[in-house]
Amino acid sequence: MTSVLYDAPGPRARVRNVLLSIAFGIVLLAGLWWVLDTMAAKGQLAADKWSPFVTDSRVWTTYLLPGLLNTLKAAGLSILIALPLGAVLGIARMSDHWWIRWAAGAIVEFFRAIPVLLLMVFASAAYALWTNISSDLRPLYAVVTGLVLYNAAVIAEVVRAGIQALPTGQTDAAKAIGMRKGQTMTYVLLPQSVTAMLPALVSQLVVIVKDTALGGAMLSFSELLRAARPISANYGANTIATFTVVAIIFIVLNSMITSFASWLEGRVRRGKRSTGAVVKAGLVDEMKTVGPDTAPQPPTAPREDGEAPGPDGPATGGGTAGPGSGR
Repeated sequence: MTSVLYDAPGPRARVRNVLLSIAFGIVLLAGLWWVLDTMAAKGQLAADKWSPFVTDSRVWTTYLLPGLLNTLKAAGLSILIALPLGAVLGIARMSDHWWIRWAAGAIVEFFRAIPVLLLMVFASAAYALWTNISSDLRPLYAVVTGLVLYNAAVIAEVVRAGIQALPTGQTDAAKAIGMRKGQTMTYVLLPQSVTAMLPALVSQLVVIVKDTALGGAMLSFSELLRAARPISANYGANTIATFTVVAIIFIVLNSMITSFASWLEGRVRRGKRSTGAVVKAGLVDEMKTVGPDTAPQPPTAPREDGEAPGPDGPATGGGTAGPGSGR
């Protein structure tokens, strides 16, 4: 039995795959046991290292929850600004005007090529030199600016690729019924490409949430990872326990984003009843279509008496037959 991409394994290959899987599992368990044994030898698995996260609420109210709030604030602002900005840049890269297309392309390629950490550092220096933003808010502004500039450039490429992946017949059909390019993009191309772009967009949103930690590393932004560092100093050098809890919080947060996006994608797919666009009633007057009064009428069959049919079609009433009627 074969497949399009590979040959299905035979009996010997299946046995070999099972043995390799068992061997890999044994190696993985051995590595995990070695890590836990080393941590136990260093005292990192002692109860007093982990108990503050359960018994002392100040660990959460003083460090973890404020840091999580700052992480959500920076990520939320970055997402709200980067998504529409990236969509505009992605559409601008497909403009018919060369100067718009080249300008958008230069912006996208420039900011996509610079590491996001450098963008944050440059933004912080720029705010310090040319603005009156207080030093307390400057890290937040710098982190949001760096995340917006980098991720908007990446989202622009996602939008452009998603739109260009649609069949060209969609654009041709929209032109055939008289839609302008803006109407084609708004009512035909974007609604169909959103479903295809959702996985890549969700992946980029997760990247935004995680990259907020870069601001804490370089700009003293009190995000979740940086806010958790004093816990190790105040609760007996429980570094492993603290970073494990922070990692679990990040995993839960990103899993919630992914689950919401999966639900949204399924809802969008179920809501589609056809591949065509739904044109609003007010849009019909704007489209350059042929009116019903000027539309060509289907040909009418000639009457049996040889006379041309009237405007309302062949007569249905009876009458005296002419000499050429053949009656």
